Amino acid sequence: MEDDPYLWLEEIEGENALAWVEERNAETVAELTADPGFAALRREVREVLDDTARIPYVTRRGPHLYNFWRDATHVRGVWRRTTLDEYRRAEPRWDTVVDVDALARQEDVPWVWAGASVLRPGWRRALVKLSRDGADATVVREFDMETRTFVPGGFRLPEAKTSVSWIDEDHILVGTDTGPGSLTASGYPRTVRCWRRGTPLEAAPVVFEGRHEDVSVAAWHDPSPGFERRLAVRHRDFWHSERFVLYEDADPVRIEVPDDAVATVHREWLLVSLRSPWLGRPAGALLAFGFDAFLRGGREHEVLFVPDERTVLEGYATTRGHLVLETLNDVSSRLHVLTPHEGGSWSRSPLGEVPELSTAAVRATAWEGEEGETAEEVLFSVSGFLQPATLCRTVAGVEGVETLKHAPALFSAEGLGVRQHFAVSSDGTRVPYFVVGPERQDGPAPTLLYGYGGFEVSLTPSHSSVTGRAWLERGGTYVVANIRGGGEYGPDWHRAALGAHRDLAFDDFAAVAKDLVARGITTAGRLGIMGGSNGGLLMGVMLTRHPELFGAVVAEVPLLDMLRYHRLLAGASWTAEYGDPDDPGAREHLLRWSPYHNLDPARGCPPVLLTTSTRDDRVHPGHARKMAALLREKGLPVRYFENTGGGHSGASDHEQASFVEAVVHTFLWRTLTAEGRVPEKVRAADRTPSSEGSGRRLGRAVG
Repeated sequence: MEDDPYLWLEEIEGENALAWVEERNAETVAELTADPGFAALRREVREVLDDTARIPYVTRRGPHLYNFWRDATHVRGVWRRTTLDEYRRAEPRWDTVVDVDALARQEDVPWVWAGASVLRPGWRRALVKLSRDGADATVVREFDMETRTFVPGGFRLPEAKTSVSWIDEDHILVGTDTGPGSLTASGYPRTVRCWRRGTPLEAAPVVFEGRHEDVSVAAWHDPSPGFERRLAVRHRDFWHSERFVLYEDADPVRIEVPDDAVATVHREWLLVSLRSPWLGRPAGALLAFGFDAFLRGGREHEVLFVPDERTVLEGYATTRGHLVLETLNDVSSRLHVLTPHEGGSWSRSPLGEVPELSTAAVRATAWEGEEGETAEEVLFSVSGFLQPATLCRTVAGVEGVETLKHAPALFSAEGLGVRQHFAVSSDGTRVPYFVVGPERQDGPAPTLLYGYGGFEVSLTPSHSSVTGRAWLERGGTYVVANIRGGGEYGPDWHRAALGAHRDLAFDDFAAVAKDLVARGITTAGRLGIMGGSNGGLLMGVMLTRHPELFGAVVAEVPLLDMLRYHRLLAGASWTAEYGDPDDPGAREHLLRWSPYHNLDPARGCPPVLLTTSTRDDRVHPGHARKMAALLREKGLPVRYFENTGGGHSGASDHEQASFVEAVVHTFLWRTLTAEGRVPEKVRAADRTPSSEGSGRRLGRAVG
């Protein structure tokens, strides 16, 4: 809409906007927390999140395994470490490095842990990142790993979307906000400086830079012994990047790989994962080049992976001398270890046993500078919808897999099963989806369908004890749709729904919904849908295009105004995914499916819940706010909840997360079950003037 009556809701901290948010939150909280099951559900979710028996996933740094941990005692969390021998024990002894709860109390700031970059080798200093209430922007502080204190007068950066990398103890590479011209249109670093200890950041020389219209730039130092080098990347848009080697006394040298490929440098190797054909190899292939020979112009390579119609590369990880491939076959995982040999050839062997309809993922490998067995260490997990995770350890190139940890079963899976079905979309494409629910179903059940469909993200079988407690144990069925726009079948699956072709992703999701009804798994009135961020956009399109297919809609931290998204926070970084609204051609297709511009009250609307966060500095909360206001104006059934903290995740600690989950699942269960049923479709004409003006209706409103 050219004349947007709710533009004022884009003022994140505006007095009127926050007053509106407070009113909407009060309405929602009053209604849903009054539900007889709300308090118990919230407690159960909190129990799951705080469970001390869950697997503490780790990252190896030298002789120690590091973990960030939250529970009922450590609400904001502790960064801690242990040894492998201790980690093998049922209850390891942990050594706390940073206590975020204590720091937050001491400084009276709601700090959220955002990670740390530790100096290699030696592991004596760290650059600790802290987020204020869960935002993407962080402060950076130098930390002494031996004294467990922040370094007085050390490296320190104010709040910004910052990238940092150690060079040595006295030099770091920094991309951050240093004033006008230092950021891109998307709000990320445009320049990288080499900052020497004890000097002003503003005086540090710029060693790499991009353009204002780029998404971001970054640079980092690779300290691998014998292969020390500095590398940089210029992200022109979300899918096209240029990579460089940096030299102290010469111009950057571009690594001439396709700009849509994913390229990494590992010791003597350049690894290139293709999104489009190159050198006679298909999209989805993984190639290995000798790095030095490649810089000299050589293009001889080994083909490490070639996709087929059903099998694609999901990712890979490196040890000192091996490569671990993560592949998907019809959206189920496999792991393989690749070993290089003299002459450039590589051999391949399977890693671990992975059941059907499961996900296997590399959790950690050691730094390339480690020696002996540790240098080839691989930690990987295997899990499924009804299969709690198992964490295993192996040494690449050595037979044998050691089981380190088993996650507990925190909900009853008795009588439940997992099936994979395929729906047929509008153009005849078979779209896979997973169904988790009763093995023997007596009639249609309340069903929650989840989707994303964008940015080449694959939705693989995932174990969620929260979903188990809040939905499956109550008799609900849970469904995950693997629609186009994701990466489940490689780059082509994503590209099929890019830009003007996004309608195919929406058609895929609608096809899955129809297939669920056709199979008797559910009915339209008992089918709820949920998605966040880009998945929130998907929910908005379903709401405006296919309101008759669903009984409830939940959109979390959603994108909804597709004509202004590029002007809001990080939105400009996603134009390569959706299209640029300032381009007349792209504006045409964006207007065709922008939820904020396609709401038709005459078609009716299932009950909607929109959630977001005031501190989300990625997807602007104005999307959800404005959509909720518009739905209210049209007299359509909407509820809205905005967490004041939490960032793009929607919650910054387990207390917030358990509350939001209880709000969402209470709304869904009340709406989709017979006991708490509201009318499935409400038209504006069906509402009385008194109900519209009573003030008692609830207003509700990735990348």
